[in-house]
Amino acid sequence: MFAGLPLTFTAPWILAALALLPVIWWLLRLTPPRPREIAFPPTRLLLDIDQHEETPQRSPWWLTLLRLLLAAILIIALAGPVWRTSEPVATGDGVLWLLVDNGWTSAKSWDAQLSAAEQILTTAEQSGQPVVFVATAEGPNQSFTPEAASAALEKLRALEPRPYPPQRSDLNIGLRKAVQDALPGAIVWLSDDTELEGPFMTDLAAMTGNVPVTVLTGLDTPMGLKDLQNDTDALSVTVVRHDEQTLGTANVRALDLKGLVLGEVQASFDSGNTETTARFELPSELRNDIARVEISGEAAAGAVQLVDDSWRRRTIGLISGQSGDLDQPLLSPVYYLERALLPFSDIRRSKDSDIASAVPELIDQGISVLVLADVGRLPDTTAAELREWIENGGTLVRFAGPRTAGGSDDLIPVRLRAGDRSLGGSLSWKQPQHLADFPDDSPFFGLKVPEEVTVNRQVLAEPTSDLPDRTWAMLEDGTPLVTAAPIGAGSVVLFHVTADSAWSNLPLSGVFLNMLRRILAVSNVAAASETTDDSTSASSVLPPLRLLDGYGRFGAPPVEVTPVSAADFREATASRRTPPGLYGTEDGFRALNLMGADDTLSTLDLTLLGDRATRTAYPASDPIDLRALFFTLAFLLLMADAIAVFLLAGGLSRIGLRSRTAGLAGLLAVSLASAAYHAPSPALAQSTSDELQALESTLDTRLAYVITGNPEIDDASAAGLAGLTRFLAERTALEPGAPVAIDIASDELAFYSLLYWPIDPVADKPNDQTIARIDTFMRNGGTILFDTRDHINASATGFSSTPATLKLREILEDLDVPPLQPVPPDHVLTKAFYLLDAFPGRYAGSPLWVESLEEIAARGDRPVRAGDGVSPIMITGNDFASAWAITEEGEFMYPTVPNSPVQRDYAFRSGVNIVMYSLTGNYKADQVHIPALLERLGQ
Repeated sequence: MFAGLPLTFTAPWILAALALLPVIWWLLRLTPPRPREIAFPPTRLLLDIDQHEETPQRSPWWLTLLRLLLAAILIIALAGPVWRTSEPVATGDGVLWLLVDNGWTSAKSWDAQLSAAEQILTTAEQSGQPVVFVATAEGPNQSFTPEAASAALEKLRALEPRPYPPQRSDLNIGLRKAVQDALPGAIVWLSDDTELEGPFMTDLAAMTGNVPVTVLTGLDTPMGLKDLQNDTDALSVTVVRHDEQTLGTANVRALDLKGLVLGEVQASFDSGNTETTARFELPSELRNDIARVEISGEAAAGAVQLVDDSWRRRTIGLISGQSGDLDQPLLSPVYYLERALLPFSDIRRSKDSDIASAVPELIDQGISVLVLADVGRLPDTTAAELREWIENGGTLVRFAGPRTAGGSDDLIPVRLRAGDRSLGGSLSWKQPQHLADFPDDSPFFGLKVPEEVTVNRQVLAEPTSDLPDRTWAMLEDGTPLVTAAPIGAGSVVLFHVTADSAWSNLPLSGVFLNMLRRILAVSNVAAASETTDDSTSASSVLPPLRLLDGYGRFGAPPVEVTPVSAADFREATASRRTPPGLYGTEDGFRALNLMGADDTLSTLDLTLLGDRATRTAYPASDPIDLRALFFTLAFLLLMADAIAVFLLAGGLSRIGLRSRTAGLAGLLAVSLASAAYHAPSPALAQSTSDELQALESTLDTRLAYVITGNPEIDDASAAGLAGLTRFLAERTALEPGAPVAIDIASDELAFYSLLYWPIDPVADKPNDQTIARIDTFMRNGGTILFDTRDHINASATGFSSTPATLKLREILEDLDVPPLQPVPPDHVLTKAFYLLDAFPGRYAGSPLWVESLEEIAARGDRPVRAGDGVSPIMITGNDFASAWAITEEGEFMYPTVPNSPVQRDYAFRSGVNIVMYSLTGNYKADQVHIPALLERLGQ
């Protein structure tokens, strides 16, 4: 500091030049005399010249003072003045140790840490002090040898907060070696003020003796998220704040994979508490779309919780003990379960009827819940394998039945009595029982019990002391209906009735579906898929896919990050080798989050360092370099001096006002402006091509296709519609005009009843205005035939994620599209002109999707209403245009797959039916056409 002021100098020795100001004053106090002006006439030139000898004239006192002030300001500027608002940190003598915490807790105030470190290193650089620069989150492989402060500054500028806590204890070995080389003169620790487990503090106190330690604290620590839970009614997450943080609320929001906000809640901290809970009470379908939960305004990795596939639709395996399922599938328990579970889960069934093979097969498919319908006694090896799966977090749901009543294995939550109880029979003393209200501690609590649900047969549990604790649902007489028990990390649930309507009408009620939904909501899917995943097995590894940086942003995985074993993933913690993020592949990944359920944010404890530790606050503001200010003042004073000299020398008398030319330029400007104003207006460039196209489309029926911008696709579309146009003219009474290329964003669509839209995977998504135009076209009765042209790349099931399919989903997500279904056998499309049972194109396997007929009948107020029963949208992957495409010579441009003339003919017939359907609507559905159709069918 300078004279008690927060002013320091980087080169204070230059201030010695201020002692030369008296000499400068003596040199600057004189100024030459002002020249005398004399008239030029030569006859008087010699007479008027004074003959006395000239003497110097003293400069005015104010000019001398101005020049002295200029010199003083230049000297101060060269000395490097710096304005500091706080005392500089003592760096001692000898080697300086600078420790910097750069974990995720430093992300919010990283600029303040950088500024403090730069000040300390700049001071060390000016004094030539060597520095051991260590970042606590960089691990033991960094350098622990003394180096120049300039080199440490270069490392500091490349440093970033890491997405895991500081790993201080990993530095102990390196610091011990540094102590052996040279004991530090001072230790400065730029901390994040958070306490971590480990021997770092003890080892630091032991290895450094009495070396003073200055610890900078007081940063604004970000809040964190932990303990994500998906219970029956809501997705909840715990919000954690630092001990010394006083902020009372936190805005937590849930995002989907596209970054769209699905929900936002405000969590409030009670006075004195460092944790609170944020709950997203959303429908389970909407919760399945949540991919990320974060705290708004907290740019830190710990303020993010990632949600992986385990939180979404559950994968359920179904096994039935009945042998007659295939003979009467609609009466089997599996049919009831599939109907109940399909809306919110993925069903897996084994092709092997042997339970000993079916159970391992389903477990290998990565199921999270296994449902056994009336499976009595499992083979011992199967039971052992199933128990291990349950202990790892799987959920086993069993339904009773005749086989269960005859005896069961030990994978049941309660002991059962032999046989079953029949209610309401001729030999029974009791009538069928109704359900009682669900207990408060049951996952079913809150569900309304329907009065019409009755149970007329059940298996009974042996009365034990823990039976009430294991009962989730019971009958009015107090006998258990659903029991459950934990086994390891998983659980076993038993319905004491069958999964079909043989013993109860519960499977026919809505509460049955809700009960299954509640069971799935509390199932531990992440643990269940620990040993196996959809794409990995227990012996495989999960490579890093997308990882978080210290600010909670996704980025590419660093080279030092190693894959994690699928079997060990549950025990993995965020570290330098395994940062938080997503591990696996795009087809299936797991989320590794930073904070664990027991993690806290507590204040750094310096007790072990004793009295030699000094806790100080970070500088409130950065030091201000005043050199620019002083150099600016010096320049202004220099300009003032120049002006003063100019005035004293009589400069004003030499200035002549010369302004004789202005009119010509003004007249020229006026003339040019007038010429421009009176010039004939250019003809409007409006082309009549749009009007001509509209006129042609009005006079003739034309097929139209959407321009994609891909020449190959557009050429195939033009040739395909030209071929279909020729086929229509040859085989039907319709004589269409030439096909029209449509710019979906600008051209008028009302002239066309059918638009063929081939999907280009790399094309840009239409903007909102174009989407509105498409929606209006569909509302007004138009039909769009979307062709992904990718069936050859699609999966055998027809459900694929090819680039074209993903692009189509992106386009349709903003459209009000009705429910769709493959063309049913009785649809008008199958008989609009030709009698068809399939709609092939270049490929033959993709179904043609149209608006669901059931939805048309059930929803009269549907936003998108098809004109005259015509579906506003059709979707296929069979590449119709390539099958229709012909050259000018009439040759087919593309072969069909497989290459079949019959398939080509049926492709043209499919095109004819689609065109006729879009033009004539559902008239062929009238009963008047049935005799003619039966006659054509030969019936």
